[in-house]
Amino acid sequence: MGDPSYMSARELVAAIGDQTLRSEELLDHYLDRLDRYNGQINAVVTTDPDAARARARAADTAAARGESWGPLHGLPITVKDTFEVVGMTCTAGAPELKDHRPARHASAVERLIEAGAIVYGKTNTPIWAGDLQTYNDVYGTTNNPWDVTRAPGGSSGGSAAAVASGFTALELGSDIGGSIRNPAHFCGIVGHKPSFGVVPIRGHIPGPPGRLTGADIGVAGPLARTVDDLELALDVMAGPDMLDRSGWNITLPDARHEAIRDYKVAVWSDDAFCAVDPAVRDMIEGAGTALSEMGANVDFAARPDVDMQESHEVYYALLAAELGAGLPESMRRKLRDKPPADDDHSHEAIFARGAVMDHATWLDLHERRAGLREMWNRFFGDVDVLLCPVMPRAAIPHDQSGSFGKRTVEIGGVSRPYADMIVWCGLTCGVYLPATVVPVGKTDDGLPVGVQVVANFMEDRTALHVARHLEKAFGGVIPPPGFAT
Repeated sequence: MGDPSYMSARELVAAIGDQTLRSEELLDHYLDRLDRYNGQINAVVTTDPDAARARARAADTAAARGESWGPLHGLPITVKDTFEVVGMTCTAGAPELKDHRPARHASAVERLIEAGAIVYGKTNTPIWAGDLQTYNDVYGTTNNPWDVTRAPGGSSGGSAAAVASGFTALELGSDIGGSIRNPAHFCGIVGHKPSFGVVPIRGHIPGPPGRLTGADIGVAGPLARTVDDLELALDVMAGPDMLDRSGWNITLPDARHEAIRDYKVAVWSDDAFCAVDPAVRDMIEGAGTALSEMGANVDFAARPDVDMQESHEVYYALLAAELGAGLPESMRRKLRDKPPADDDHSHEAIFARGAVMDHATWLDLHERRAGLREMWNRFFGDVDVLLCPVMPRAAIPHDQSGSFGKRTVEIGGVSRPYADMIVWCGLTCGVYLPATVVPVGKTDDGLPVGVQVVANFMEDRTALHVARHLEKAFGGVIPPPGFAT
């Protein structure tokens, strides 16, 4: 058997099952790889090798008896340091939590472990998972393995960098503003944001440790090197959490079609409200062309009856309401005492109003969201999937200056507000839609670019199915230069 660094999770589990590869051997391989490469990337920030080794040996003993713990039997993995894992700290990048050692696993982690996975390490995240880059005062900065002068994305930046660097075949991330999708795009791997509510989020920080309820908009989901592995992990994790499972279950519908020629695909590659770098735009359109050449009915003009600015304002205000609940009261008081002007529609003003809104205002926004969801549902009555950008540009240089709201970013040679980077992800976030990211090319300076494959609510398998065809057309995930061996 060859180098396991870039084998898929499914291939590795099969090799462990037939004993051509031992779980403990694979764990040692990953730990050796961390010694070689993690110093320059800083993706994996804490490990528990002793507990992982004991479980790997037990997995190998079970495999020798012909037993299987499940579809992830003996697979060593890492998870984002926002998910609680017994035996390891869970900091969410916050100094206040540097010594937090949870007493129970997060629900999604528990399901991965019950399926046979071995969590051997945690990956870096920005403080409170609140940035499009990954750095904090607890563990420092994570670099992009394609170019260490650039960010790997955020907030699952350590997760994506770990997969791209060959430290794990499967990762658990979270996404409330593109936090699975933009790191997958920046690091050239695949990621899936599930439909809202499909994977339980209990045990994720933020909210605070011990919180039983999940965040509005926020989801947990997988990052990997193959779309098949995304669906494998989704099947393991999907289902109601402990407080709901006595009364209902989740059965995700099959993909809409078996053959790609039966799909109707819309391509939305650019928009005046959030213009896309021409190189990225061209690759999104190239993804549509590739599906057309496979026989799909591709429409480059079809659009949902959704105004992007209206959609973004609703999403960003709802996001602010969720995040604002965790702000110190002194900051909330300041936002209440000095509100922005009603006609100010900047990102900062939307956030300031949303962070301190009353419940009646939230209910009005929730109703506006329902209207947007209805528009999307009508759109997906005529179209099977939408292809659109993940972000308006490829990986950005590190920029840790100032606050989120004060930074700028260059897109297509134009300086734009930093928060513009989440507009395309937010388009599907606030309305709970599933989206799969798959790489579809590289820029002239060698940076990967991903496309979002968006499907209707609960039709995750449709997004994954079309993403498989794009994966095949564009060659799938490849190692960054210098990481292949």
